Amino acid sequence: MIRVFLVDDQALVRAGFGMLINAQDDMAVVGDAADGAAALTALAATAADVVLMDIRMPVLDGVEATRRLLAEPGPDTPKVLVLTTFDLDEYVFAALKAGASGFLLKDTRPDELLSAIRTIAAGDAVIAPSATRRLLQHVTAALPSAPAPPDDRLGQLTAREREVLVEIARGLTNPEIAAGLFMAESTVKTHVGSLLAKLQRRDRVGLVLFAFETRLVR
Repeated sequence: MIRVFLVDDQALVRAGFGMLINAQDDMAVVGDAADGAAALTALAATAADVVLMDIRMPVLDGVEATRRLLAEPGPDTPKVLVLTTFDLDEYVFAALKAGASGFLLKDTRPDELLSAIRTIAAGDAVIAPSATRRLLQHVTAALPSAPAPPDDRLGQLTAREREVLVEIARGLTNPEIAAGLFMAESTVKTHVGSLLAKLQRRDRVGLVLFAFETRLVR
């Protein structure tokens, strides 16, 4: 059973997500909060696997709440899935930097949200392909305009690994990358694993951020 905690300042949103999640056989809502501070207090005493985190909230916003929640990750630390609206995407980059395992737009389809919760609970990351291109175009506008300083880790990558990294940053899934680069999906997975190790990143989200931070993609 996947234990889900909801954090959103709108009671109606929490109620809607709660009804959807509790209707599933493999997940249940274990608590909710209307702001980041209340969420941290509740999560200190409530075991959860995935936290659905809003960005804009009173008292303590979702970015800072995520940063504090994941400051000292352990085996029982929940994963965070950020939910945002398109006009608030300038906060998404900060949330991912704070350690969130992914993000979705609030108008995502119910089946996509449920799939994302399951994916994150299993230890993977979620960057909605349908939203990645649009969102990252906006969040990267907040990055410094000056050229990125050289990163020695880029030099450790093979030409093929660079190609895969660029496609990941574009929001493509492993099957899409395999088709576009004419390689087996298992080979793509091998390259992804190598990228995570060489670039010292925790998940796919970290790879996307690295690609943009180093200006490998723009």
